[in-house]
Amino acid sequence: MKIVVVGGTGLIGSKLVEQLGEHGHEAVAAAPNTGVNTLTREGLTEVLQGAQAVVDVTDSPSYEPDAVMEFFQTSTGNLLTAEKASAVVHHVALSIVGTDRMPDNDYFRAKVFQEQLIEQSTVPFSIVRATQFFEFAPSIAEAATDGNDVRIPPVRFQPIAGDDAAQIVGRVAAGPPLNGRTEVGGPEQFQMDEFFHDALAAWGDPREVVTDPQARYFGGLPGERTLVPGNGATLGTIRYRDWLSHNPIGN
Repeated sequence: MKIVVVGGTGLIGSKLVEQLGEHGHEAVAAAPNTGVNTLTREGLTEVLQGAQAVVDVTDSPSYEPDAVMEFFQTSTGNLLTAEKASAVVHHVALSIVGTDRMPDNDYFRAKVFQEQLIEQSTVPFSIVRATQFFEFAPSIAEAATDGNDVRIPPVRFQPIAGDDAAQIVGRVAAGPPLNGRTEVGGPEQFQMDEFFHDALAAWGDPREVVTDPQARYFGGLPGERTLVPGNGATLGTIRYRDWLSHNPIGN
């Protein structure tokens, strides 16, 4: 099966291309650095020729509210239009657990809009909502840093390894369209402030984690279970401490 991975040179996309290839699929990485640009439509028609499925794991280069909304509106719209013209029979999009539960988070609102565009299209689809990736934990800590303090809310947190997320997305892409959503998360659930307290210690990071019920998560105020999947989610198998032993961060 020819599967085009849009955003295929990024963190999840590159893992996905490799894993799909190992399972015998013709996996094609599509990104600006491979001559495919979903904002300008450059290379879209050519790369989609003969494709049965498309996986969209793109991300906005800017998280500024207007820019991120414009990115997903333009990129997703162009991609869906090109897929219809090329008779693609399965559109898979990687989204985020909790997108519809934190409307004050501008990025989450843009992802909700992206999902709505996909649902309104005539292309059969699957939306995979994943929890935060282990690889992004330092970025989350950085965004929450105030001086020497890392202000984290005491909410539930269930991050997943990028390899696990890519594997699950790949299985969805190779299967029939769900015409709906599925959720994925890591095998362990934590209290977010406790996770980062232990994580920073493991990284050798001297910053202090401060438990703050009013702390924002990229501009939004998460509830107790905003960031964790519901019952029936597909769970990865890689535990954070095991992942960290092979992917050291800091000292």
